[in-house]
Amino acid sequence: MKKIVLTGAAGRLGSYLREPLSKICDSLVSSDIAEDIGTLYPGESFVRADLADFDAIHALLEGADMVVHFGAIVDEAPFEELLGPNFIGAYNIWESASRHGVRRVVYASSIHAVGMYPKTEFIGTDVPHRPDTFYGLAKCFAEDLGRMYWEKRGLESVHLRILSCAQVNNARALGSWLSYDDLIQLVQRAIDTPVTGFTVIYGVSDNDRAPVDNSAAAFLGYRPKDNAEQFAEQVLAETTPQDPADPGHMCHGGPFAAVDLGNSGLAQMTIVNDRKKV
Repeated sequence: MKKIVLTGAAGRLGSYLREPLSKICDSLVSSDIAEDIGTLYPGESFVRADLADFDAIHALLEGADMVVHFGAIVDEAPFEELLGPNFIGAYNIWESASRHGVRRVVYASSIHAVGMYPKTEFIGTDVPHRPDTFYGLAKCFAEDLGRMYWEKRGLESVHLRILSCAQVNNARALGSWLSYDDLIQLVQRAIDTPVTGFTVIYGVSDNDRAPVDNSAAAFLGYRPKDNAEQFAEQVLAETTPQDPADPGHMCHGGPFAAVDLGNSGLAQMTIVNDRKKV
């Protein structure tokens, strides 16, 4: 593979993807709106670009074989704030990829596209969208965008519905955890699978308590190695009784299912910023 473009390279998940992606292509172009992303890996370059700027994204994707699109506002916010990076940005990625003949877009979707389903329902990748926030709605938009560009223009895409890729420090994460090693494997399988068409797969590790069904996407060859059950004893000992009437406890979207539209979901969580340092 000659060129891969990674958006959201300055983000926490992007920081773990940069090195492995740099090893599977001749040229990795990492991009973000941040001023810089630190020391570059061999074969990696950095281009500062705004996802909402079509001309910048069109230039960024020139000559790319694949795009790993992780750039976005990664929290619930007022619709007007999400419109540029999360909605228009997705269009700019797919339209630019189509014009340049890019083979495939690997997209960081989210459980929040289906976040209002009860956790008592073991949902597959084919359930209808049921977003919990404007943020989740943007994920629905990008998934539908990906399907449309596949069916109308033959542009492949793999949509990774990530549940929670962060340290396990709450009861929900015992089912939703995606380890960084499994994240890397998931992205690599989305890249090296010969044919994907339009595919949705959940981003989750091999947790005993995983609340979703990935069997329809088994052809990708993603076989997670990690299991959050190793943290269960400590986490459950620190967990207070939960209210079954609270959507934050009962729905797949967790706190995002409980907040009012436009209000931060991350503010209700205890995510550790363990971004990889280069």
